[in-house]
Amino acid sequence: MVYSFNGFVPVVHESSFVHPLAAVTGNVIIGKNCYIGPGAAIRGDWGQIILEDGVNVQENCTVHMFPGKSITLKESAHVGHGAIIHGANLGRNCLIGMNTVIMDDAEIGDESIVGAMAFVKAETIIPKRSLVVGNPAKVIKQVSDEMIAWKTKGTQLYQQLPADCHESLKAVEPLRKVPENMKKQEDVYKTLRETFKK
Repeated sequence: MVYSFNGFVPVVHESSFVHPLAAVTGNVIIGKNCYIGPGAAIRGDWGQIILEDGVNVQENCTVHMFPGKSITLKESAHVGHGAIIHGANLGRNCLIGMNTVIMDDAEIGDESIVGAMAFVKAETIIPKRSLVVGNPAKVIKQVSDEMIAWKTKGTQLYQQLPADCHESLKAVEPLRKVPENMKKQEDVYKTLRETFKK
């Protein structure tokens, strides 16, 4: 759902998809081909939140900040399931792993990858193309061309998802048994480990 707050009405490009079970509130600007998953909360009640084109904020994520702050998730930023972005800015084409927490005034550099369940402390500056893990999060190496290509391909799936949702997502009654000729879904993307197996 999309909610106005204190006179601020969210702006959502028509090509983007906000799941009906997500909550987008107040001073939020969502660009083209963005995906906002069910359970996500993007709260622009105390400051502005900008999602540039191609950003995805997946299921059960929270994007918020302290009063008077404004933040940007730059083009093709990818925010994994359950992550919390609190007053932090995300660089272009970065990946934020599942259940990661990124705190106030942190800056995640372009094309960086932050591993699942990392905790990025307030005011941390992560240089571009960094691989970041741990609690507290630390840079452990640079992101290779192969790693960012893998990440970019995954984000492209999410950039196609809004159009797919607009076209085919609908509320239905469940089937009571599995159809005999149930179709199979395509195997279009591998884990990072599978991708780089020799």
